[in-house]
Amino acid sequence: MSKHMKRLTAPRSWVIERKVAKWAVKPSPGPHPIERSIPLLMLIRDYLGYADTAREAKRIIGAAEVLVDGKPTRDHKRPIGIMDVVSIPRLNEHYRILVDRKGKIRPVKIDSEKAKWKLSKIENKTTVKGGRTQLNLHDGRNILVDEDRYSTGDVLKISIPDQKILEVYKLEKGNIALITGGSHRGEISFIEEVVRDNATKNPPVIFRDGFRTVKKNVFVIGKKKSEIALPEVEV
Repeated sequence: MSKHMKRLTAPRSWVIERKVAKWAVKPSPGPHPIERSIPLLMLIRDYLGYADTAREAKRIIGAAEVLVDGKPTRDHKRPIGIMDVVSIPRLNEHYRILVDRKGKIRPVKIDSEKAKWKLSKIENKTTVKGGRTQLNLHDGRNILVDEDRYSTGDVLKISIPDQKILEVYKLEKGNIALITGGSHRGEISFIEEVVRDNATKNPPVIFRDGFRTVKKNVFVIGKKKSEIALPEVEV
């Protein structure tokens, strides 16, 4: 597998100029798939404009000036994906990574209070030694709970970096969700029905606006209203 990536072949979800240079940074293997994430260096340089060159961006990241989900990182290739919180304490600036209605990855500026938590989707669950339940989340993190009150597809509001569960948003009728894949990605709508189908682990979810998608593309973002600010779509 190649360690390099050309800008022209970079995922279309990346908002970058394609012809200003030949090469793009290829993200390291991580919790987010390449088409739904952006390497940290390109976020700092190409998206946020805090550096003009890769060397400057590497210097900023290497000095632990950038926090991801509340923790400093020195890996300039680290994939930054949906719902990750990126902070630059020296500038008191914080961003939540989302996807817009064109399927493009966008950082949304947030205040310092909102940067203290993130939303993480439960991808699956396992039972560990001692009978406790391990919740495996979409961003690669795991949380152990004594009481299993959660289902696959539910979304946890957790504090960062200590991972305390603040609230849970169930994958159920009436809650509002962000579509993260498929032809409706970037749209938000209220859930009308979650089809129960024991024959598949990825059943359809029907929305109030008259469309449907599969469960893996649904990310619940609140109950009666969205808990997060969504990106503006640039024309």
